[in-house]
Amino acid sequence: MGLVIAVANQKGGVGKTTTAINLAASFAAAEVRSLLVDCDPQANSTGGLGFPRDPDRISAYHLLMAEASASDAVIRTELEGLSLIPSHKNLIGANIELVNTENREFRLRNALQPLREQYDFIILDCPPALDLLTLNALVAADSVLVPMQAEYSLWKG
Repeated sequence: MGLVIAVANQKGGVGKTTTAINLAASFAAAEVRSLLVDCDPQANSTGGLGFPRDPDRISAYHLLMAEASASDAVIRTELEGLSLIPSHKNLIGANIELVNTENREFRLRNALQPLREQYDFIILDCPPALDLLTLNALVAADSVLVPMQAEYSLWKG
């Protein structure tokens, strides 16, 4: 049973995507089967692995909307042992489309369940927000990795 790790922080620019890509690629380089799921509508993990934006490709949006299975969305990368479920800008609409949907926070967990036997690690790259996309990733995850950028603060409370 694969371990699902969400890489999340509601602040942007702290290294979520860099961490997610490098973690998934490091697992694959160590001959550990890994899947990177790009849960961010900005699709930077998708682009970072060399895949251009493609409106016709099955993406994480289709999983959340129950329009496709996770296995249909998986694409292989150039690195052996690393697969990707890409994102698309339409994923931003899922936040609104799922608002009145029953069990909306379990959509990603349910979609990924059949893949947990095929991968040792499933890494979820979350958007920089605490919205339904991140909530779905947190519900699907067994653990959460929170990248933080250390900065000097001038706040004097």
